[in-house]
Amino acid sequence: MRKTNAARILDQLKLSYELKEYPVDESDLSAISVAQKVGLPIEQVYKTLVARGDKTGVIVACIQGDLELHLKSLAALSGNKKVEVVPLKEVQPLTGYIRGGVSPLGMKKSYPTFIDSAVTIQEKVAVSAGLRGLQIFLPSSDLIRATKAKIGKITTEPS
Repeated sequence: MRKTNAARILDQLKLSYELKEYPVDESDLSAISVAQKVGLPIEQVYKTLVARGDKTGVIVACIQGDLELHLKSLAALSGNKKVEVVPLKEVQPLTGYIRGGVSPLGMKKSYPTFIDSAVTIQEKVAVSAGLRGLQIFLPSSDLIRATKAKIGKITTEPS
């Protein structure tokens, strides 16, 4: 199995993790689909979204896979008045990752990262390892440490 930048960062920090491969369905890259394929409840599978704040510029949000990003909450937590998710065409140039493979670890540039507070009730979580079809399983406390994330309520239930 190929080591990704995300895995190399965890290695440098001497944090333990597990890599798990899963079959990719290009027509369904949802976190719900990933959770089913890797055998975890959706509450433990986190998706990474790239946004832009009016004051800070690019920021990263990591949220539970079945929830939606609450832009006003993310703006408040990140010190912005307004936050918007970046257009899909900007994701790869900004992060080095493609849709369905965006990891909060090992991006081309280090952006301020914000993780939804629900992560603190999970012992272990899974995030993209930086490739479609590859997830990193690790303790939630290690994800917070590795990303240097700020924690806060930034999600809402799907409508």
